[in-house]
Amino acid sequence: MPAHSMQLTADELQSRLSRNHLANWMGLRVVHAAAGQIRLSSPWRDEFISNPDHRFAHGGILATLLDTAGSYAVATLLGKPAQTIDMRVDFLRPGFESELMTDANVLHFGRTVASVDASVFNRENRLLATGRMVFLTSGR
Repeated sequence: MPAHSMQLTADELQSRLSRNHLANWMGLRVVHAAAGQIRLSSPWRDEFISNPDHRFAHGGILATLLDTAGSYAVATLLGKPAQTIDMRVDFLRPGFESELMTDANVLHFGRTVASVDASVFNRENRLLATGRMVFLTSGR
């Protein structure tokens, strides 16, 4: 990806993220941000549990983490979170009770769309899910 300048600081990204009701409920925090990259953390919540017998996170929680991190990785370049227009998720292993970390990297940032790869890890740095998203960048 050609070099682009960062449009929002980590503090500005956190401020925007905190205004998102779902992200705020999930306790999402910006750990690191650079142009086209972001790392978010989420503390474990019992409400994430899909299967009470095995206590692992619902796939929708992992997908939400991927989508949110992707949107905010684009925001580092666009100056605002971007709308998702396509998303693919691969669930690789269950996410048991643990802090969840999500990394997202912009692969392509164009006039109309951006492509992003993202990954969710547990606190042991085991990969739980990956995603590839496309976001709308036109109408800046």
